[in-house]
Amino acid sequence: MERGLYIAASGMLAEQARQDLISHDLANASTPGYKADRTTTKSFSEMLLRDASSGQPIGALGLGARIDKQVTDLTPGPLRETGEPLDFAIQGEGFFAVQGKNGVRYTRDGQFQVSARGDLVTTNGDAVLGAGGRPVRVGDDGTVAGNEIGVTQLDAAKRAGENLFTGTARGASKATVRVGALEGSAVDPITTMADMLGSLRAFEAGQRVITTIDATLSKAANQVGAL
Repeated sequence: MERGLYIAASGMLAEQARQDLISHDLANASTPGYKADRTTTKSFSEMLLRDASSGQPIGALGLGARIDKQVTDLTPGPLRETGEPLDFAIQGEGFFAVQGKNGVRYTRDGQFQVSARGDLVTTNGDAVLGAGGRPVRVGDDGTVAGNEIGVTQLDAAKRAGENLFTGTARGASKATVRVGALEGSAVDPITTMADMLGSLRAFEAGQRVITTIDATLSKAANQVGAL
């Protein structure tokens, strides 16, 4: 009976981790170039039960659920026209390379601005790199040609915070850069809210299981023990 408490609790913990990711996605539903996270859940290894007297197998007992892995869906988001000269969107696969305090990072967020030195930078102040790996200069007219910005093919892309990624660069991408446009967030708020509600229901089901087991254990201790 007590094992049921652990099984239900493991499912609740898995759903709690999933809700954290879903909440993060919803918070970035309007962030340019944002990519949603996905989790897969699997069960712990099953325990084979046997009859203690005969040694005959009775069956398998599941030991609960756990988060198997977390992956980021890198599917390109929809593009929208902004008309801003320092907004850029990648048409195709690839990432913008930016030079930050922790080294080169990659992003699909092309909402850039000009620094005091006249360089093209992200909203966090990271320098945007051109095709030759050098910072991109903004022209005297306040514009930058799309072909001056480098687009890099990236293997094993991994989220690094602040809408940035790390990974293994494998050369320039064949994608084109569209000026005056931004890639929207890949999060669908309606679908994501439905996922959140489904996760909440699963979490509440685990709570009910624990409440039921607790009540049964209480009766066993107070009523059966009194006989």
